[in-house]
Amino acid sequence: MKRLAFLFALLVTVAALSGACGTQSGGTQQVGKMQRESKSVDPQNAESVRAKLKMGAGVLNLTGGADRLMEGDFSYNVADWKAKVSYDVSGGAGELVIKQGSGGKGVNLGGKARNEWDIRLNEEVPIDLVVQMGAGESDLDLDTLILKGLDLQMGAGKTTVDLTGDYTKGFDADIQGGVGEATVMLPSEVGVKAKPEGGLGKINAEGLERVGDSYVNDAYGESDVTLNVDVQGGVGEINLQVV
Repeated sequence: MKRLAFLFALLVTVAALSGACGTQSGGTQQVGKMQRESKSVDPQNAESVRAKLKMGAGVLNLTGGADRLMEGDFSYNVADWKAKVSYDVSGGAGELVIKQGSGGKGVNLGGKARNEWDIRLNEEVPIDLVVQMGAGESDLDLDTLILKGLDLQMGAGKTTVDLTGDYTKGFDADIQGGVGEATVMLPSEVGVKAKPEGGLGKINAEGLERVGDSYVNDAYGESDVTLNVDVQGGVGEINLQVV
């Protein structure tokens, strides 16, 4: 019963995030010409930033390399899917939110509808990153960022996460599986402890040794830095790979 309840909650979450992928009579949005926008945000002297990315449906590419805090290119052909960007700083802490417009009900992403985000983040400002995906694909290349934490909530689709950076400080990464496949690349020189929990899907651990209820790499216990990864399995498959 617990697993059935988990599955129901997961599907409800995916549906809420990717409401643009269903079909509803009378609520269909029109697919138009491709529109492209570029947006950027300055850190405004923030000493650290919490960045939250919420995409209901589409393709997300996230990497480092931004001269500013955030530099993004957004392409979409459903007007209501236009990305909204907000940023506030209080007491030296920044709050960056990038979210997909709430419209677009009745559009099937598998057809002609498109929504693509190419986002670059600053590599010098410590970032606590939250990514919520609905339906689609995401490639999160995070190895050059200064991460304070990672909270990844997958939806329906395919996700690749690169955590192979030469991190100088440890952090916690929470990964909640969805209906699809996720590949999480982990470092070999930084200690890693991965703890899988629940779900109906499959969790594979390549290059990791089972110790109790967790998996660790060869550097665990030897490295001054530890990356703690909590994996909540979904309905799909999660691959943990030491690179």
